Amino acid sequence: MSTHAVDVEPIDRLAEKVRGLISILERVRGELSQTVEENLRLSRDVEHLKAQLAKTETTGADLSTLMKEREQIRTRVGEMLEQLESISV
Repeated sequence: MSTHAVDVEPIDRLAEKVRGLISILERVRGELSQTVEENLRLSRDVEHLKAQLAKTETTGADLSTLMKEREQIRTRVGEMLEQLESISV
């Protein structure tokens, strides 16, 4: 029987590298989880902003319509005043 000396140092280095990789993977997994949560939050924010933009655009269109109606009323009132002035003469 021959006795072979087993050098465990390479195995220990390999085990340490594996532990290091596991640590890195756990950290990356945590970062990924945070990134997914942040992306969900940002997606909700984008949807909220899109809704606000649509509301603002609708409000702007409504305001434009009201301004046109106001101008039409102003024109009509001006015409009526001219007619009244011509009758009073």
